[in-house]
Amino acid sequence: MITENTECGTSHYNLAVAYMGQQEYDAAEKSLHDAIDCSPNLAEAYVLLGGLCLQRNDLEGCLRFNRYAVKARAGFAEGYANIGYVLLQAIKGENEKEDQEMLDQAIKNLRKAIIHNANFVQAFATLGSAYYMKGLIDEGIEANLEAVKIQPEFPVAHNNLAVGYLERKEYAKAIEHCDRAIALGYDVPEGLKQELALHRS
Repeated sequence: MITENTECGTSHYNLAVAYMGQQEYDAAEKSLHDAIDCSPNLAEAYVLLGGLCLQRNDLEGCLRFNRYAVKARAGFAEGYANIGYVLLQAIKGENEKEDQEMLDQAIKNLRKAIIHNANFVQAFATLGSAYYMKGLIDEGIEANLEAVKIQPEFPVAHNNLAVGYLERKEYAKAIEHCDRAIALGYDVPEGLKQELALHRS
């Protein structure tokens, strides 16, 4: 298809996806840049470039490409969710003011992701984690409950709910969600399991 039409951004994008499936990441990256050259508004291509940056632990690059994605297409939920996720990963705990600003920006972008896609289960769970980091336990639990309402077998949200309910000293609920996360194959942190073990009858 590219031979017939070298200017088709979607064909370059599809080729990149195929390369990624074969773990040929350099070739995928080149094809994604070709896709954007042909179709500058192809938001999905920016998101995949961000994903390649994340593989290399290049948080700044990932953030930059996802910001391009939401500029390329207004209301692109995946881009907003990725921005929120990367900002949370970038918090180092070294500068409180800077960390709070990043945390607020993460929450803002995750909320935008949910506004544009009300069934975005990963965005709800990540938003829940962000609320916990801000000390907003009730809001964090609420966000994770939304996640399991959308996808009852989403283990990350069950783990997050175990953390939230433990914080609220609602031990029975915390244990229930911890056990559900484990049953779904999630690697629940040992510290959380040990803390909840003290409250098992």
